[in-house]
Amino acid sequence: MYRSSDRRPGLWLLFLLSSLLAVAFFLIPAFIIQPFAHQTHSGLELAMAIKQRAPVATLAASIPALLFAFMLWGGGWARKTIIGVLMLLAACSTVMSRLNYFEWMFHPVDSARFDSESTSKLDNKEMILAVRFGADARAYPISQMAYHHVLNDDVNGVPIAVTY
Repeated sequence: MYRSSDRRPGLWLLFLLSSLLAVAFFLIPAFIIQPFAHQTHSGLELAMAIKQRAPVATLAASIPALLFAFMLWGGGWARKTIIGVLMLLAACSTVMSRLNYFEWMFHPVDSARFDSESTSKLDNKEMILAVRFGADARAYPISQMAYHHVLNDDVNGVPIAVTY
């Protein structure tokens, strides 16, 4: 004997679409916004628009997915596994869309170390960010700043935040 939900493929379709929509609102910005990779203006605009709406959109997609999951629950282990995996992905996407996971890619500099100009191993063509306050000057290699993005420093007694 068939369960009533087995005869309603539309319910499975709605469950699948709502689950995948929740996942898409998390994954699309993560896929488009890739540090150190070429990004188009329109791609970034799209990714930022989706990321901005993702906390509400993932929740709005996950709640119906959960309701459909309850309606479809039952049957064998394969069916329950599919429902469980899709719900786990939707729930994780709902949580992750509320976190700034892009900042996890960058590691802060705990204590900056500076070399004198004569002992520096920088190539002559290395691009730098330079700061001078009074007689004190610093040079920050862009190759290092691109990885860390922010460095707190003190130049001639003035606290600064260097960013790239």
